[in-house]
Amino acid sequence: MNPRSLPAILALAFLLAACGGGGSPAPPPSGPYSNASLHGQYAFALTGLDLNGAYISRVGSFTADGAGNITAGVEDLQALSTGEGAVTSPITGGSYQIQSTGRGTLTLTAANGDSVQARLVMQSTSTGFLIQTDLNAACSGSLNLQTSSDFNVAALAHPYVFKTAGVSFSSTNAAPLALVGQLTADGSSTITGGVMDTNDGNSSTPSGATPIPPGTYALDTTGNGTSFGRGTISFNGRTFAFYIVDSTRFKLLEEDTLGGSTGEALLQSPTVPLQNADLTGSFVYLIDGLSVLGSQGPLTRVARFTADGNGGVGNISLDDNANGWYRHTSQGGNISDATYTVDAANAGSGRATFTFTDSGKGTSSGVIYMNSLTQGVVQDTSSGIIGNGQFVAQAGGPFTVAGSAGTYISNWSGVQLGSSTAIAFVETFVNQFVLSGSSSNNVGGTTDYIELGLSSKTLYSDVGLSGSLKIAKDSTLNNEFKFAVNGSPSVTVTFQAYFVNPNTLFMICSDSTRTTAAAIFLQQQ
Repeated sequence: MNPRSLPAILALAFLLAACGGGGSPAPPPSGPYSNASLHGQYAFALTGLDLNGAYISRVGSFTADGAGNITAGVEDLQALSTGEGAVTSPITGGSYQIQSTGRGTLTLTAANGDSVQARLVMQSTSTGFLIQTDLNAACSGSLNLQTSSDFNVAALAHPYVFKTAGVSFSSTNAAPLALVGQLTADGSSTITGGVMDTNDGNSSTPSGATPIPPGTYALDTTGNGTSFGRGTISFNGRTFAFYIVDSTRFKLLEEDTLGGSTGEALLQSPTVPLQNADLTGSFVYLIDGLSVLGSQGPLTRVARFTADGNGGVGNISLDDNANGWYRHTSQGGNISDATYTVDAANAGSGRATFTFTDSGKGTSSGVIYMNSLTQGVVQDTSSGIIGNGQFVAQAGGPFTVAGSAGTYISNWSGVQLGSSTAIAFVETFVNQFVLSGSSSNNVGGTTDYIELGLSSKTLYSDVGLSGSLKIAKDSTLNNEFKFAVNGSPSVTVTFQAYFVNPNTLFMICSDSTRTTAAAIFLQQQ
């Protein structure tokens, strides 16, 4: 297997950037956070590329004492460059420092001598985003406060919708991999069934709906299970390490000979679409992945469409960026064959498919697994595209800057296409900013980011952000979000932004120099 055969982006990525116009800049953010805000056990995941351009991912759990010390933990590391497969190691120590804004630093030290340094920003005391900053890899991810009373197999007696992304293995090639599906755990260590879709760069076409036969799951008996919520789950020939956040969520890291992929499983509501009439309204989806045809390379896509309850798709607006080639698609006479179908053959799974054709840009299609009537995961099944992401009902419009004013956080990773290194620069950012209610120059904040190439690597700390959000005539479609990253050198990035609700946006970079997907979220104050 050749780990350098992958283009330089594999995991779901989030980007935030913008640039400003006239007027006074928005004030810098502040907040109520401190070291005491990070207190308890947290499940975390970090995924990206190492210095060789190869896939690397770590998922684990650590204990923070509320005073700046990491006292215990465990992690699973999947690093393709080492060739030794996944390794499980105790976390023996570390430290952290949280500013009043919720921004901070984190160091985790494992028993095998591996040490990871990260910058983080907290959305609340229970969740946040982080990036690796020791310059040994370009990784980004999340952390979630765990509920230790749910560290048992009985807590997982539910159906779950899951999504992972990463690398498919073969004897000669490492290719992109995206998995989505639904599985049911019985609370007694058995996966009783489910259905999944696989999009594998080593296969000619997506798999379509594939039944999940009975499988198994169990918590570790070594103490990692009861102490940190670690266990293993096996189904359809794949094995994952998992870390329980609580009974509604667990993080996943694939550890088998088929592939290495990272993601999450989320509790599925008893109420999911069973027929076309159950899937109605306006939906926004965000996909990060790869194109494996033509010039190949990283691809990001954000879109909005409405489902009419009768299998028809309308009001389509789609923006994508394929290796720096940005395109916008709008509903009109150019659109045909716009349909969706809730999967009756797998009733109760929450599975549905959609497709629409643009006369000049080809056919877009996807498969969805809903974990409620209003949200789920999506896998792109368009020809030559491998990627997945989030699918969420759009609510609360029409949208305005004034109606969305507040303090926001974001974590992103992507590819800076203008670099001249052997692989394009991988960039990872973690940001916090204030969006004021003014009509221009309404963003002010701070970012930490790294640029990592094979011949160059740089950490940028405490860099100022300024910028503006400009609302389109129809605010439910693609709005313009620009940021100026006021470092040295300064960088301006333009995004096409779709509101999910007044406090959450999905967006992609529309510049030719970057291919990046993004989501921003309101921070609790």
